[in-house]
Amino acid sequence: MTSTAAEPQMPPTGAADVPTVDALLLGRRIRSLRIARGMTLEQLGAAIDRAPSQVSTIENGKREPRLSMLRRIASALGTTTDNLLVDEVPNERAGLEIAVERAQRGAVFSALGIGPIRVSKAHSDETLRTILALHAEVERLHRERAATPEEARRANASLRATMRARDNYFPELEAQAKELLVAVGHTGGPVSQQLVSDMANHLGFTLHYVGDLPHSTRSVTDSRNGRIYLPTQQSASRDSRSPVVQAFASSVLGHSEPTSYADFLRQRVETNYLTAAILLPESDAVRFLTEAKNFRRISLEDLRDAFAVSYETAAHRFTNLATARLGIPVHFTKVHESGTIVKAYSNDGVKHPTDALGAVEGTTVCRKWTAFTVFAAEDRFSPWYQYTDNPNGTYWCTSRIEKAKEGEYSITVGVPFEHVKWFRGRETSNRSQSSCPDESCCKSAPSDLADKWAHQSWPAARTPTSLLAALPTGTFPGVDQVEVYRFLEAHAPV
Repeated sequence: MTSTAAEPQMPPTGAADVPTVDALLLGRRIRSLRIARGMTLEQLGAAIDRAPSQVSTIENGKREPRLSMLRRIASALGTTTDNLLVDEVPNERAGLEIAVERAQRGAVFSALGIGPIRVSKAHSDETLRTILALHAEVERLHRERAATPEEARRANASLRATMRARDNYFPELEAQAKELLVAVGHTGGPVSQQLVSDMANHLGFTLHYVGDLPHSTRSVTDSRNGRIYLPTQQSASRDSRSPVVQAFASSVLGHSEPTSYADFLRQRVETNYLTAAILLPESDAVRFLTEAKNFRRISLEDLRDAFAVSYETAAHRFTNLATARLGIPVHFTKVHESGTIVKAYSNDGVKHPTDALGAVEGTTVCRKWTAFTVFAAEDRFSPWYQYTDNPNGTYWCTSRIEKAKEGEYSITVGVPFEHVKWFRGRETSNRSQSSCPDESCCKSAPSDLADKWAHQSWPAARTPTSLLAALPTGTFPGVDQVEVYRFLEAHAPV
C-alpha cells in the first residue's frame, strides 16, 4: 500500500518541535514495540492516520516524526513518548541492525561504491555480525592506507613547508606558554621542576611516577581521573621536566584524538614547540640571545646551560626565535650516525636532500656536511664548527653529538656565511666543499677503488630492524593501545 495525494503528508525532517534524537534508535524502538504488541505496519498506520510506507520510513530511521506525531505513535502503542526516546537499544537484534545501518551510512562504506543492503528479518544475527566484522576490517585497512610511508612523508613535507612559511615561529603557542608561566608565578629565568609540577596542578593533573609504564610510551595521561603517569627512571640525557610538559601540552592545546597521520604530526610539532616555549620562556630567551648577538657570541651551549635544557631543545628553540626575533635565517638538522636525516628545518636556502615526494626525513645527508663530519671529531666535549661550501652558497654550522638507545645523533644548526659574524666559533679553520646532489661528491667511490673492488666484494649488510617494519598505525601511531588501557585500569583510583 502506498500513500495517495489525498492522504496527509509527513512533515519534512527537522520540522519544528522535533526533539534531538537518534532517528535510527527511535525507529527501532517503535518497531520493537509494534511487534511486541502484535501490530502490523497497516494497523499502526491506520491508528495514527498515516500510510504504512510512512511508518516504515520512520522505523528505518530515515525520517524523524515531529513531537505531535510521536505522541500519537506512543498512544497507539500504549506507551509514552519518554519511553520511545530512551537512549538504549530495545534488544540485541535491534542493536545489530542499527550498527549495520550506521556502518552503511558512513564515509568509508560510501567510498567503496557498493550499494547498501536492506536489513530485514531474512538476515540472521550471524549474517549481521559478519557484515559488521567485514566493515570493521575495511575501516582498519583504510586507516592503514592513510598511514602508508608515502602518505606520512607527504604529510611531513607539507608540515615543514608550513613551518618554513612562518619562520618556525608561532605567536599563538608563545602566548599560551606565557599564560601558563604567569599562572604559576614565574618571574624570569630558568623554569624549575617545581614550577612545572605547579603547572600540572594548575591544569587539574597530579603526577604519578611508576615503574611499569607501557613500553611504547613516554607518559600516559588519564583524563578521566586527572592523572599523569611518568617513569620512575629517567634517562641521564633527558630533561625530567620535558615529559611532564609534553604530557599536559595536549590538554592546553585542545588536541583531540588525531584523525590522520598529518594530524598526528602537527600535534607532535605543537607539543614540542609549547614544551620548548615553557622551558625557555620567550622574553628571557630573546633577552639572552639579543645580548649574545650584540657581543657577537651566540652559542647554543650557552643557551642550553642558561636554561638547563638539552642541547637539542636549545637548538629547536633557537630556530623558533632566530629569524622572527633576531633576524637570522637558519637551518637545523638531526642526523643518525648512519647518515640518515631524522629531522630537518630550514629557511636560509640550504638544500637538504629530498626524495621524490619532497620529504627530507629518511634521506641521507652529504658526507661532507657538518652534520656528518662531526662524527669523526675526536673531542666530544666541545662543539664542532665548520664552513661548508655548497653549490648555492657557503654555510657555517655548529654541531654536537648526543647519544640515544638507537645510537648516536648529531644536532646541527647552521646559518649563511653573512650571518656567521654573530656566533662564537666563526674563527674555525674547519672547511669542507660539497657538490651534492652530484653523485661524484660522496655517493660514488673514487674510480681507482671502484675499478679494483667493484666485482671483488660482497658485504653482508646489517639490515636495520625498521627496514621491513610497517609504519606504525592506530590513533596514536606506535602505541600499544591494549597495553595502555590495561595499564590505566590497573592504576585507576578506586
